[in-house]
Amino acid sequence: MEEVEPVCHLLVLAEKKFLVSNDFPKTNKTALAQEILDLVKQKEMGPYYENVLTQQLPTYFKLDQTLLQSLKEANQNKLKELEDKISDANQNLGENEVREALLAKAQYYYSIGDKENALSAFRETETKTVALGQKLDILFALLRIGFAFDDKDIVKRNLERANSLIVEGGDWERRNRLKVYEGIHLMTIRNFSKAAKLFLDSISTFSSSEIMTFEQFIFYTIVVTTFSLGRPEMKKNILESSDVLSVIHKLPNAEQFVRSFYNCQYNLFLVSLVELMDNQLIKDRYLSKHVRFYSREMRVRAYSQFLQAYKSVTLDAMAEQFGLSPDFLDMELSRFISADKLNAKIDKVSGVIESSRTDEKNTLYNHTLKQGDHLLNRIQKLSKVIDL
Repeated sequence: MEEVEPVCHLLVLAEKKFLVSNDFPKTNKTALAQEILDLVKQKEMGPYYENVLTQQLPTYFKLDQTLLQSLKEANQNKLKELEDKISDANQNLGENEVREALLAKAQYYYSIGDKENALSAFRETETKTVALGQKLDILFALLRIGFAFDDKDIVKRNLERANSLIVEGGDWERRNRLKVYEGIHLMTIRNFSKAAKLFLDSISTFSSSEIMTFEQFIFYTIVVTTFSLGRPEMKKNILESSDVLSVIHKLPNAEQFVRSFYNCQYNLFLVSLVELMDNQLIKDRYLSKHVRFYSREMRVRAYSQFLQAYKSVTLDAMAEQFGLSPDFLDMELSRFISADKLNAKIDKVSGVIESSRTDEKNTLYNHTLKQGDHLLNRIQKLSKVIDL
């Protein structure tokens, strides 16, 4: 059996640090802080301890000068050893050996959580790198730094560079890894539809275990695809996928969430949505900022899916299906209708909801006319400039 690469310890630390930084119920912050400190000691992460933990979480990490000194000494000794190898390679060996020595130093800075020196060292290594695959590996390391330190600028810039290199001919394994990395970025900026496409393309070839486990990857795939796919696509890509089915039972709330939505079990769906929000999404550092948006839009999807089956339905009947009180449902639907998120209207006198289905062909026709008018106006303005 092929050995799976463990998730990068910087990302593990980022996740634990996020949990310690926020007040979540049933979270033992003291135990988490000890786990963080144990990992920092194990990896001899002097810069991370001094510049991240004691600065950002002083309540849990008081500066211990004795510990800091021992970590710094270990870092200095290792860096001297690496510098000696670089010097020897420059004097006695070839370009490949120089590159490998520079890469080893960059990876060490990366491993001890020294963000700025790691970025600088990887860039220096890149100047000595010719092979396309090796350049992409450096960009993947830079992306992991961006994710670990929540630096979206680093992530965005290096994703653009990686996509440019992939066009030149990256191998299939690195292409698939890049899809996962880019999918994570898109998910963090709330572009769930594009993230879903990239994740679905990567399920059967997932090899990015350095950034997340396969179970985590499937969880994110379920979250973004349930948000963006229609029911036929959900059935094909999620509910009938052997890769998804092999791990979905290990994911709390996920299976009930996606199956209840697909099977139109709306009462069960709302319960599973609340559980998903409270137990998973709010505690996820990539998705926590989008919990309210995700919950709102998924409720809209559920209401819309229910109303599509009826030309009209009583408020009481719909409330019963969703396990809500008629008054709460009335208030909820009114808010979504006024925001143009639902094509329906409520007759308060008769207590009936009338749904108006959108004519997609008519909508597309009107959109085409508007675009055509806009294009003609631009052509007319251009013709006047040309005539002059």
